[in-house]
Amino acid sequence: MPRQVITFHHTLRDAGGNLLDTSQGGQPVTYLEGSGAIIDGLEEALCGQPAGARKKIMVPAARAYGERDERLVQRVKRGALPVDRLRPGDQFQTGPDRHAPIVTVVALEGDEVVLDANHPLAGLDLSFEVEIVAVRPATPGEIESSTVS
Repeated sequence: MPRQVITFHHTLRDAGGNLLDTSQGGQPVTYLEGSGAIIDGLEEALCGQPAGARKKIMVPAARAYGERDERLVQRVKRGALPVDRLRPGDQFQTGPDRHAPIVTVVALEGDEVVLDANHPLAGLDLSFEVEIVAVRPATPGEIESSTVS
């Protein structure tokens, strides 16, 4: 089956029903199947769905952003960070490479900063309400670049 470009609206909630994100009232998400642009569990559930389909999709943490890994929580000296002003909840990328990890400041303790490199949604089972807006075949250029034109 040829690779598809899928456009969809979504509403994302945690297991307790708390709203985490929505594209309703804004731009839908567009992705190339197999490009890694969306989480595995959601992509698997959307595969083969036609335009106009509406689905509720439960994605366990392991198929979403993974389980929390406490080894990714570390203390570092404040002076070793590329950021001057820090507050709990701040996020920054740890290097100039676009693939460098993004960390969240958990706490400031004296001259140390507690950083968490887990994704903010790691460890959470997620519930999506999805409406497929459009489905089309991917172009050869999109397949080659793994990005949607």
